Amino acid sequence: MKSDNVKKGIAQAPHRSLFNALGLTAEEMKRPLVGIVSSYNEIVPGHMNIDKLVEAVKLGVAMAGGTPRVFPAIAVCDGIAMGHVGMKYSLVTRDLIADSTECMALAHQFDALVMIPNCDKNVPGLLMAAARINVPTVFVSGGPMLAGHVNGKKRSLSSMFEAVGSYAAGTMTEEEVTEFENNVCPTCGSCSGMYTANSMNCLTEVLGMGLKGNGTIPAVYSERIRLAKQAGMKVMELFEKNIRPRDIMTEKAFLNALTVDMALGCSTNSMLHLPAIAHEAGVDLNLDIANELSAKTPNLCHLAPAGPTYMEDLNEAGGVYAVMNELDKKGLLYTDLITATGKTVAENIKGCVNRNPEVIRPVDNPYSETGGIAVLKGNLAPDSCVVKRSAVVPEMMVHEGPARVFDCEEDAIEAIRGGKIVEGDVVVIRYEGPKGGPGMREMLNPTSAIAGMGLGASVALITDGRFSGASRGASIGHVSPEAAVGGPIAFVKEGDIIKINIPANTIELDVSDEELAKRKAEWKPKDAKDVSGYLARYRELVTSANTGAILQIKK
Repeated sequence: MKSDNVKKGIAQAPHRSLFNALGLTAEEMKRPLVGIVSSYNEIVPGHMNIDKLVEAVKLGVAMAGGTPRVFPAIAVCDGIAMGHVGMKYSLVTRDLIADSTECMALAHQFDALVMIPNCDKNVPGLLMAAARINVPTVFVSGGPMLAGHVNGKKRSLSSMFEAVGSYAAGTMTEEEVTEFENNVCPTCGSCSGMYTANSMNCLTEVLGMGLKGNGTIPAVYSERIRLAKQAGMKVMELFEKNIRPRDIMTEKAFLNALTVDMALGCSTNSMLHLPAIAHEAGVDLNLDIANELSAKTPNLCHLAPAGPTYMEDLNEAGGVYAVMNELDKKGLLYTDLITATGKTVAENIKGCVNRNPEVIRPVDNPYSETGGIAVLKGNLAPDSCVVKRSAVVPEMMVHEGPARVFDCEEDAIEAIRGGKIVEGDVVVIRYEGPKGGPGMREMLNPTSAIAGMGLGASVALITDGRFSGASRGASIGHVSPEAAVGGPIAFVKEGDIIKINIPANTIELDVSDEELAKRKAEWKPKDAKDVSGYLARYRELVTSANTGAILQIKK
């Protein structure tokens, strides 16, 4: 056992004395040492219930013959961090989480791990750590929030942000906004639509690192406590069989994840996180393959914000495994891969039927024949940019209009709410990328303002920042290269015509090559934003969005 390095032999007597100080018995010290990574805190709604899951996992581990020890991981609530300087500190926590978990796991020589994440950066950060540490590991998330109800309709956090936009447009009263405020987030859990947290928890199932229901069983269901106990027991089975994360997270597993991503219509943030996790697992996941997979993968789900269904509906319809079973009818998945269940994908999804064809469309009657995410390229984004195609209305799939250019999110929001953006415009928000932000802020406020003001079917938004999974409409993010490093988005001028063709996967600035070259020669980098501490270090090390915004030491 790996933990023998801190438990066995005369030289480890000092170590054992410290275990004695923890109250461990000699019998507990003989057993495998299992780290329980708890993301519990009292500031994130998706994490306030995790203490109960931690206790359930500990029971499961102990019942199966392990010695559980809990240590923490941080998590930021993107909703609370949205729209102010706090959003600079969201994406950057992904690497803090991975780094700190690696430090704890290797410093204390754990034999196995159970990771309990839930919200946006917390899930990929722990998956990155799992790939690095590479001891038997199982994930069990905190689970999704139940949908709220306003005026007899299911609602979620995206409805709340859009209500603020409607108020600014004069189409909703303050009392109506308050009604939303008091009802859209009724329980603990990760926000109830197919936003980033739920996207990544579902894709954890697909990757094979979580058990059935990891992504969809609501946070408040007792079934999730049972799942946590099962995760604790299952990690001991993986320990006995020596099945490790890098055995599970193979190239084919990541291709499965991208395929199911397309079918579910996940958050565009998955296009940042999957390459970053793959990188830690030693897999080169080039996003050029995304459109190839999308071309043959039908979009089967329109969960909020793309449609009127929610995570609880997906769970009742059969969950992620039912979606995978539909895709397998077309032979779109690799099914011979080992997973954290100890079984193959084929064994996992066998018999997992689709119980509601209105929530999970049958594979022969999809919402569209192509996937929910598209990667676009062109002279505005030579490396790539990303859009959640399943959340774009038909009339915006092909669009061209004049650029309305802003060098930060705040200026764009002021213009949108001030009525300065009109039908047909293409809002460009730049210098918000991984380096330019720094931290690549999410743009839920401007997209929600556009939707709330009734412009969602006529205005596009393009940024080198990123979008919340709650954003909908022609919201095109991750423009690479970003403005801060001299990407073409830095050279766009007010009134330039931008042409977007999502079905053709193209995005073009209607400016000649000669004019672009001239603008590039005249361009001067903006003064770096005055940041210090972790953000300053992050800016120095972070790479482009199209590579997953991973951190790399300069050579």
